[in-house]
Amino acid sequence: MAAAQTENKPKWEGKIAAKVEKTTPQQAWTLLEDFCNIHKWLPSIDTCHKVEGVEGRAGLVRYCASTYSGGDGGDVVVKWCNEKLIEVDPINKCLSYEVLENNMGLKFYKSTMEVKPTEGGDDVHGCLIEWSFLADPVEGFSFEDLIGYLDLSLQGMVHKMEKTIFESL
Repeated sequence: MAAAQTENKPKWEGKIAAKVEKTTPQQAWTLLEDFCNIHKWLPSIDTCHKVEGVEGRAGLVRYCASTYSGGDGGDVVVKWCNEKLIEVDPINKCLSYEVLENNMGLKFYKSTMEVKPTEGGDDVHGCLIEWSFLADPVEGFSFEDLIGYLDLSLQGMVHKMEKTIFESL
């Protein structure tokens, strides 16, 4: 993980990963590939739905939003973004998307999520979800803040996926 430089403009580039216990790559991919249901897995997303496009195909645009209320029960803040699926590869179990319009201060953000087998490649050993990104610096955030936020989000996603998969057995 490091800050990268592209065309003389500073970019943030990084990758985080988390293991999904006792889960095959196909089980995890089945949950992750449903692009418009990310709110079921990411704890920080309250709602997600299709804006336009065809499910499972590049060009699909989703709307994601999170609602935060002030600690004193005051103002409610809604953070939202539209994200476009730019590539989906069910064979290699990965998808890439980019943030379009948003109110979170993101000027450029492109991300790839990939499901990989771990040692042994079976449900006993689990699988790995890797989340990589390339982004313009975000005002009010440090690179470490973004990594921390994404890591916390991925850990929450893995926990929800494990729970769902274990309950279905």
